[in-house]
Amino acid sequence: MGVLKHEGSVGERSTARTVDYQQTGPTVPRMVLGARLRQLREARGITGADAGTRIRASHSKISRLEMGRTGFKARDVADLLALYGVTDEAETDTLLALARQSNTPGWWHIYYDVVPSWLNVYLGLEQTAVVIRAYELQFVPGLLQTEEYARAVVLLGPEDTEERIERRVELRMARQQILHRASPPHLWVVIDEAALRRSMGDSALMRRQLDHLIEISVLPHVTIQVVPFTAGGHAAIAGPVTVLRPPGGELPDVVYLEQLTGGVYPDKPCEIEQYRHMMNRLVVEAHPPAETRDFLNRIRRET
Repeated sequence: MGVLKHEGSVGERSTARTVDYQQTGPTVPRMVLGARLRQLREARGITGADAGTRIRASHSKISRLEMGRTGFKARDVADLLALYGVTDEAETDTLLALARQSNTPGWWHIYYDVVPSWLNVYLGLEQTAVVIRAYELQFVPGLLQTEEYARAVVLLGPEDTEERIERRVELRMARQQILHRASPPHLWVVIDEAALRRSMGDSALMRRQLDHLIEISVLPHVTIQVVPFTAGGHAAIAGPVTVLRPPGGELPDVVYLEQLTGGVYPDKPCEIEQYRHMMNRLVVEAHPPAETRDFLNRIRRET
């Protein structure tokens, strides 16, 4: 997974939270377990290839396990712990419990027919993150879309049945419930002016979408900024990016780049550093949050 340094991030605030891994879906338990197994392996100076041999697998599988991209077999975890010299019974029990939870489907599993496998990791992160930072160039961010706007976006994708289209829309609306729960994440989005002026239907639809953005921007845990056309070229002109901070303070931030047929999690240090600086520069180049509602109202009057 791509990681961002926590120091000096714009919008930084305390994000410590006690995590009930039984309620997070499989993604966070996988990441926590994978990170711990990597620490144990490196502490003993064991290569990924040797670890793979121990569990009758390849080096690449060890890499996927340590990055939290796949579920764990309890037998494999037990074998790795033995290889790494872990004898503490409490730690062994904890890690084996995480292995079991790593195969527990999240609530979105009921949408398995419209959720590609590569999206499962992102949904798990989104549903458990304490901070979500995003930039969008083409569309209003999914967590802030109205139902009719979301449907218009889904219809831009590959031709599909009406039932599957509605299930995709239903999933997107269900994802938004994280903003209305007792302990919501801090959602900080920067939207390009182009996304707000690009019609996804008739004028009435766009005005309702703008009204929704104005209304939800009042929430204390939602920050919306707009990059105006007058800003010219800017730090994120290449495309959308999302940065998610997992709960618990045990894991680093994750960078996610959505593409047409998959999702990418950059993991090269130089790339990660670029995304960290890009997001921090972007919030400076955009209009301040205090000006967002006036800007949205102006676009609404012109729509």
